[in-house]
Amino acid sequence: MVYLPNALLNNLKTNDMNFPENIKYTSEHEWIRVEGDVAYIGITDYAQDQLGDIVFVDIQTVGETLKAGDVFGTIEVVKTISDIFMPVGGEVLEQNEALEDQPELVNKDPYGEGWLIKITPDPAADYEALLDAEGYKKLINL
Repeated sequence: MVYLPNALLNNLKTNDMNFPENIKYTSEHEWIRVEGDVAYIGITDYAQDQLGDIVFVDIQTVGETLKAGDVFGTIEVVKTISDIFMPVGGEVLEQNEALEDQPELVNKDPYGEGWLIKITPDPAADYEALLDAEGYKKLINL
């Protein structure tokens, strides 16, 4: 999602971080949670913490079919705008409408009310290429 310099990695509040075991993670700091034949995608607790206060979420890809690694939207914080990427390919079914009025939900509850999009994953989606919670912790040096 966003390049996070090593200097930021040293400023983690690790005891406040949340790493659910029932989701998969990307090296770009997105997560995906499959529920039946749909999946929810968002950014990780680590990413929202490093970005700071989210002021706007822009997703213009509802109805589009995207590939893994494609940009599906952007997140705006006070000092920057960051692309957000698809963890797997699939059709974007909807965006989280609550974020239009409350983008801070991504900061408050990144794995729950702060989800970004809901997709129908490609049947050939490669979940094995994604990280589990332990792999993601290693990625961010925890």
